[in-house]
Amino acid sequence: MMLTSGRVFRKDHVQTTSHSAMEIRPETIARQSARQLMTGLRFVERLRDLVDGVEVVLSDIWGVVHNGIEAFPEACEALHAYRRRGGTVILITNAPRPADSVQRQLRKLGVADDAYDAIVTSGDLTRHYVADHPGQKVFWLGPERTSGIYRGLDPVLSQLQDADYIVCTGLFDDESETAEDYRAMMLEARARALPLICANPDIVVERGDRLVYCAGAIAELYREVGGKVIFYGKPHRPIYERAIALAAEGGGREIKLDRVLAIGDSVRTDLAGARAFGVDCLFVTRGIHSEAFEGIDEFDSASVKELFGHPPKALIRELRW
Repeated sequence: MMLTSGRVFRKDHVQTTSHSAMEIRPETIARQSARQLMTGLRFVERLRDLVDGVEVVLSDIWGVVHNGIEAFPEACEALHAYRRRGGTVILITNAPRPADSVQRQLRKLGVADDAYDAIVTSGDLTRHYVADHPGQKVFWLGPERTSGIYRGLDPVLSQLQDADYIVCTGLFDDESETAEDYRAMMLEARARALPLICANPDIVVERGDRLVYCAGAIAELYREVGGKVIFYGKPHRPIYERAIALAAEGGGREIKLDRVLAIGDSVRTDLAGARAFGVDCLFVTRGIHSEAFEGIDEFDSASVKELFGHPPKALIRELRW
């Protein structure tokens, strides 16, 4: 089954994702010997080493299952194998699009439907806000490819000077722009006290071998200049609550949080979100922080605290069964 627009949809409706980054400097990790005593943190080679007693996996997509250009076959097989042994996989993503749009992208990239049970996106949750404010004027800040977020909602789109609020799904051109290109616009919005609805809290996303900026970068700039931001997606609680509700509905049982494992590659969204929601996290090091973790096998306790705050349950280079 799939969730979109606040409703539950079957899985053959559903598509995309994104990611976010807290800056981790490679030189910080490079100072740590790969042979130092590991404290409160361990590396695992395979997902199966960590899922005894786990009933539900909440997996990030971008950076874990694919990189925006191609799927990671071993990751897809790991999720499929976990489902074969009776587990439930809910993909949770900071994609500023409905879940059916994300599924279409996954299929194009070669991610089979049998790798997961359902998808929950930050775009779905943003649609709730738009639907709950009919008649209000919206300034849409984002690329045309994210227009699906408004499908079936018939929003009143306007220029910034006439808007009641902003929906940010990304940069107009994330190939060449940064958040700083929007500072003047954000100052104008702040002067009008417009709330900004961030449909993707990620700061950056991995696209092939590059990192490009996301809506979260603009949202953080808006907060910096004093603007009000409403975030939908990780690390905020609603996306986890929706995912658990879908897992419970699909399995016909209550889901206990100590039976849930989150998987992701972002300290700022995946790890922080899992921690705040009260579930364990398997941290994938091949994603947006990959350069920082290159060649490192172990950390001392001071490094763990500096890098992660509260450490994940385990680290894995890439998701595999």
